[in-house]
Amino acid sequence: MDNLLDKVKFNEKGLIPAVVQDADSGEMLMLGYMDEEALRLTLSGDDVWFFSRSRQALWHKGETSGNRLKVREVWLDCDGDTILVKAHPTGPVCHTGNKTCFFQQFNREDAGPEKKA
Repeated sequence: MDNLLDKVKFNEKGLIPAVVQDADSGEMLMLGYMDEEALRLTLSGDDVWFFSRSRQALWHKGETSGNRLKVREVWLDCDGDTILVKAHPTGPVCHTGNKTCFFQQFNREDAGPEKKA
C-alpha cells in the first residue's frame, strides 16, 4: 500500500490548506495551512498543528489561548491538494472568541447592484 503522505500536493510555498470540521457536529470550524512538519505532527499526535503564514513559523493551535483542537481523523481530498481534519475543539476556535471562524454570513444585498456586461 502506498503511503498517503506521498500523494499530498503542497503548493509552491510548501503549504496545503487544511479545513477543520467539528468531529461531532460536522460544523466547519476554520481554515488553516499546514506544511509537511505540521501535517506529520498532526498525524502523529493528539493536537492539530498548522504553519502560520503571518509568523512564518510552526503553530500549535491553542498554544496561546489554550483552546486546542484534538485530532479525531485526517483526510486527504481526491486531488491531494486539501486536507480535512475532523477534530474536537476544547474551546472557541476563532481568535475573536467565536466558536467557529465562520460566523459572518453574506446576504444577497451584500452583492450590490448587478453589473451589466
